[in-house]
Amino acid sequence: MTNTDIIIHDEKDNVGVVVIEKITANQDCNCWIMENDKSTKIQSKNEIPLGHKIAMIDLNEGDTILKYGHDIGKVVKKIKKGEHVHVHNVKTKKW
Repeated sequence: MTNTDIIIHDEKDNVGVVVIEKITANQDCNCWIMENDKSTKIQSKNEIPLGHKIAMIDLNEGDTILKYGHDIGKVVKKIKKGEHVHVHNVKTKKW
């Protein structure tokens, strides 16, 4: 796929992973869904570095983050579609 900015591993995932050096605020991003070789687009709300996550939908406090089709944590602060998803708004459910 040409010009992929974000990879989404599973169609159920509500976050994608940035695969370029960084995404800038208000950038129109190309996303590739690995599971079924589909593509989609999203506009970022803020800068997001390589390897970090972007919210593919609006997420509320208490929601579960799905990456690779698996539960990787819970939202602790509301996240809007296109925003950076990281330790400031997601925590593990292990403790």
